[in-house]
Amino acid sequence: MLTVAEALARILALMAPVGVETVPLAEAGGRVMAAPAAARRDQPPFDTTAMDGYALRAEDAAEGAALRVVGESQAGRRFEGVMKPGEAVRIFTGAPLPPGADAILIQENAAREGDAVRVLQPPRAGEFVRPLGLDFRAGEELFPRRRLRAGDVALLAAMNVTQVSVRKRARIALIPTGDELVNPGETPGPDQIVSSNNFGLAAMLRGFGADPVLAPIARDTRASLDAALDAARGADLIVTLGGASVGDHDLVRDALGDEQLDFYKVAMRPGKPLMAGRVRGAPMIGLPGNPVSALVCGHVFLRPALDALLGLQAGPLPRSRARLVHDLDPGGPREHYMRATLSPGEDAPRVVPFDAQDSSMLSRLSAADCLMVQPPHAPAMRAGTMIDVIALDA
Repeated sequence: MLTVAEALARILALMAPVGVETVPLAEAGGRVMAAPAAARRDQPPFDTTAMDGYALRAEDAAEGAALRVVGESQAGRRFEGVMKPGEAVRIFTGAPLPPGADAILIQENAAREGDAVRVLQPPRAGEFVRPLGLDFRAGEELFPRRRLRAGDVALLAAMNVTQVSVRKRARIALIPTGDELVNPGETPGPDQIVSSNNFGLAAMLRGFGADPVLAPIARDTRASLDAALDAARGADLIVTLGGASVGDHDLVRDALGDEQLDFYKVAMRPGKPLMAGRVRGAPMIGLPGNPVSALVCGHVFLRPALDALLGLQAGPLPRSRARLVHDLDPGGPREHYMRATLSPGEDAPRVVPFDAQDSSMLSRLSAADCLMVQPPHAPAMRAGTMIDVIALDA
């Protein structure tokens, strides 16, 4: 049985980055850039003021000096004249500095007297001036190795970039399996339940830049499963849900065949009956059927796999440390991902796992904001002990 780290490494080895497309800047948020974008202009494109006041020469601005105001510069409409020694130009935030000006007398330090302005507190040369190219220069490149955030898109817009080369949205087929399942809105039979993990995983994956495809439920026949797998051809990753255990009706492992199966079973709780390999020419991950197990494995394995598909540096989700609020019983032989809640603490966040951790209880997962990770064979832990947690942000 593989450790979580070993299983993740083998899953990531199955992934290859998806293709590239060009999208309008307005659609680039959350996407992963596939090539750098170069600035098409300087920013700011001229020396500008950071404050309202008066543009002048610092050498003219002795305390008490009176300078003649010869014009005005505002954002989008610069002063077109020539500022001479002993003169000043009324200026507003974002406006270009007149040629020759090297400082801003902010209006709080100025007294207007008709056509003149008196210096109450002299500015230093360069004070409140944003020089040309302060933010970036034409030709400078942006190539963040992560999903584009709001600030990235704003920067690209300022660089006058209109289109961005990005990785395509990874197409991930989600195939629920089992005669016991019906879709939401259908009427379950007396021995059936409503399929939920496929919808939860689709929401998770979509939030991280994937294009999830909700496949029809594959029933407990080899023909039905083969039809679902055939329909998923062309997906960048196939994810089966359920059918990965050892029961007579768990067909996914048999459908893979040993020559396509990379591994089966992971030393984690929940999520032990997890498998990975290749099927129909695509990488495949077989998740457990229990809804909580599937979604926990989605965070631990699918999110890093998606990063790899999008050409990002992929690895385990980041962990932080939190302080146990209550005593914790000894751990078992598998790494335990416990649903828990975090709250602020004096020196570190405080974490409280739910009492009930049954892998069928979605209500606990919905209420959780983190997974608390108990190492395998961990001894009992007293309240106040520090322990690893993984934030649930999707």
